[in-house]
Amino acid sequence: MRYGAAMRRAWRAVPSCTKTGDMTEGGRPTRGPGAFGAHRAAFGVRGAALRGGPTGAFRPLAWMTGSPGTMYTSAEWRAVDRTEAKTLHPYTSLDPSAYWRTGISDLSPLELSGIYQPKFNIDKSTKIAAAGSCFAQHIGKQFKGRGYAFLDKEQAPPMLSAGDRSRFGFDIYSARFGNIYSMRQMVQLLRRARGEFTPAEPAWRDGDLWFDPLRPAIQPGGFTSAAELAADIEYHLSRVRLLLDEADLFVFTFGLTEAWMLSADGTALPTCPGTVAGVFDDSKYHFHNFTFSEVMADTLAFISICREHNPNMTFLFTVSPVPLMATASGRHVLPSTVYSKSVLRAVCGEVEQNDPAVDYFPSYELIASHPMRAMFFQPNLRSVSPVGVRHVMNIFFDAHGAGDEAEDQSRAAPAPILDDIDLVCEEEALEADAQ
Repeated sequence: MRYGAAMRRAWRAVPSCTKTGDMTEGGRPTRGPGAFGAHRAAFGVRGAALRGGPTGAFRPLAWMTGSPGTMYTSAEWRAVDRTEAKTLHPYTSLDPSAYWRTGISDLSPLELSGIYQPKFNIDKSTKIAAAGSCFAQHIGKQFKGRGYAFLDKEQAPPMLSAGDRSRFGFDIYSARFGNIYSMRQMVQLLRRARGEFTPAEPAWRDGDLWFDPLRPAIQPGGFTSAAELAADIEYHLSRVRLLLDEADLFVFTFGLTEAWMLSADGTALPTCPGTVAGVFDDSKYHFHNFTFSEVMADTLAFISICREHNPNMTFLFTVSPVPLMATASGRHVLPSTVYSKSVLRAVCGEVEQNDPAVDYFPSYELIASHPMRAMFFQPNLRSVSPVGVRHVMNIFFDAHGAGDEAEDQSRAAPAPILDDIDLVCEEEALEADAQ
């Protein structure tokens, strides 16, 4: 009975072309139940299986390929040239980088390839503007250090030393923005430069000193008068307008979804009042954690404004791999960080997929993803090491055909890599004030 049941199961498993007599083997017809004996080897049936032995229930091991009339044993199937079988499904013949084993687990983090495939070329004639969170400071320095046409429309007075230039917000971005942690803040800056937005609080006063609420760290010690601050803001906004008119490529590094807002008009502030400058008042300011839809709307508005100045402008988006220093969400800092980075990465992904003039560079993945084993972080698991920055930027420039040149430059005069002390990050004040 077991043999007969196995025969019936085998017969039901035989492909239809075999049952109808379309095949022959050694001159013997393959149609009908009698064909089972002729194809016993082809099915790989073990005697123990037919006898109900230890191998368990009968399992036919033959397989049909795309060509009618071709049948293989299991051993033959493993050895056969599977050219015909490659059309079975879309995953059969992908590039090795598309599979986790060959793209990740079989390699060291330093051997990964194909992670960044540029959509458009960036060369040394491309006029580049950059803004964003703290990590964006590395990107600007690398462009300048490697000889690219990096725009700096708000240059430092010549009497300032190199250290003072950074302390006063010069030589960091394409203008004296300070850090721009949210896309809402970026959009409001552009609208302000175009005369479309005026914050309800244009200045903060601390005794005889004055601070810009939207750039609280760019003037250590503050401005000496409200008039001096107003003149600096007016000049700054004029340089932002000029930047929009000249830039071919705008590089923006997304940093956070968490922000403090001015309740009166929704102005997005770069820091919580009272940390770097200002005085916190919960009747005037409130915490906000941007959602995907809000960040998406702001990003599309940013692109639209830029294209009004230059219809051919292209965009390169990145997400900072640096975790939150602290969260005011009421949740643990770890899931808060994951939420923030996930939202920002998802926005970048959708915009990049839908707009041929927008590209995404995976600096976040190259530093913070688990295959990197945290090897590019400093011991605090937050600050990115100089080695990590150089590794990420080399991947970027290699992809744009500047790898050999960048390597030659690194031997002679390496592009500057900022360490934790050089970076200007207002977020540091959040932990410094922790009790």
